[in-house]
Amino acid sequence: MATKNVRELIKNITEKRFCKDIPDFEVGDTVKMKVRVQEAEKTRLHPFEGTVIKKSGTGLNAAFTVRKVSFGEGVERVFPLHSPVIESLKVIAKGTTKRAKLYYLRQRQGKSARVEQE
Repeated sequence: MATKNVRELIKNITEKRFCKDIPDFEVGDTVKMKVRVQEAEKTRLHPFEGTVIKKSGTGLNAAFTVRKVSFGEGVERVFPLHSPVIESLKVIAKGTTKRAKLYYLRQRQGKSARVEQE
């Protein structure tokens, strides 16, 4: 009996944490997002735009990695999919890939570092 109540409690908590307004996106898509950044007592929205190179996990443990090149330096950030830090997420372009992880983009520069668009 006790395990049933615990399972229901966990299910209720996880349902509250799920974000409902996340669009469908895949590896290779270009996404534009607004991320909340805490600076002292203020929070501001920081834009982050890049290519999704990895998706992993399921449920509340789902995460994705976004890569962009900023001032000639590659920047990768890992975001939990249902994180309250993400203010908005938009898919700008759909990419076509044959792989689940695009780690090969790390060694590429210029035009060869781009993903083919649909």
